Amino acid sequence: MTVLTPAAEVERPAHTPATAAARRDPRSVLAIALFLAPAVALVAVLMIVPFLDTAYRSFFDDNGFTRTFVGLENYATLFTSAGFGQTLLNTLMWVAGTLALPVLIGLLIAVGTHEVRWGALARFSLVLPYALSGAATAVVWMFVLRDDGALNSALAALGLADMEQGWLLEWPLNTIVMIVASTWQGTGVAVILFLIGLQAIPPSTIEAAKLDGATGFRLFWHITLPQLRPITVVVVGISVVNSLKTFDIVWLLTQGGPGTASETLALTMYRETFTLARYGSGAAVAVVLTVVVVAVSWIYLRRQLRAN
Repeated sequence: MTVLTPAAEVERPAHTPATAAARRDPRSVLAIALFLAPAVALVAVLMIVPFLDTAYRSFFDDNGFTRTFVGLENYATLFTSAGFGQTLLNTLMWVAGTLALPVLIGLLIAVGTHEVRWGALARFSLVLPYALSGAATAVVWMFVLRDDGALNSALAALGLADMEQGWLLEWPLNTIVMIVASTWQGTGVAVILFLIGLQAIPPSTIEAAKLDGATGFRLFWHITLPQLRPITVVVVGISVVNSLKTFDIVWLLTQGGPGTASETLALTMYRETFTLARYGSGAAVAVVLTVVVVAVSWIYLRRQLRAN
């Protein structure tokens, strides 16, 4: 019997002298530079310039009327504030929850309904919440999670009144249920992307594995999952970045409360900037959040590309 391997190894063609010469050709380099210039310019205008402006503002004590240069004082205040550790912990909880739930559930739904007769209908009902905005999702889950909401009413009707909770009133329960609410909405994109990956797997690969006796979990683990590796990199990357920027559902369900117990970095940035009118401090939080997002994305993508 043939031994199953995670994926077939494809021999990479060596670089020919013609390819090397083309890379050294100044005209080829110029053509590539001209081709990339519009995209680079667009990224610079829309992302790099605003980031540099925000970083510049973070060195000032700015209340909207007066501006005083304070150097790194805003960063020192942020890192030494009593609530920063809690905010960072909440952000990490969002990252972990977003990786453990939407990605895993999306993968299981995509694989489980891929070849099922009524799979398309099942996927539609599960993907539909993804069409909702974050605000709409928060409204739906506020109806479910408030003290007199649908969840507590259902528990009381089932004779489980002892299990009723103030779901949004205590940490860490409020953060956990908000992660569940976000999972309900965000699983749809993972399902869609994993389905694209499943459709890209050559049928001959699956048929050959079945002829070798691979079925069920063995077929999934040794054949399907390795073939989904490129799309998994995309899904995980999107999930990590979105979790670090989580704002709307937290703001609408708890406003970071009680107090600042359920705040994330994105919510702290909003509060400092628009609620307390500390524009310099808000800019400092924005810079820290941007650096964290870029660093995490770079580390993850570098490891995945190196593994390939």
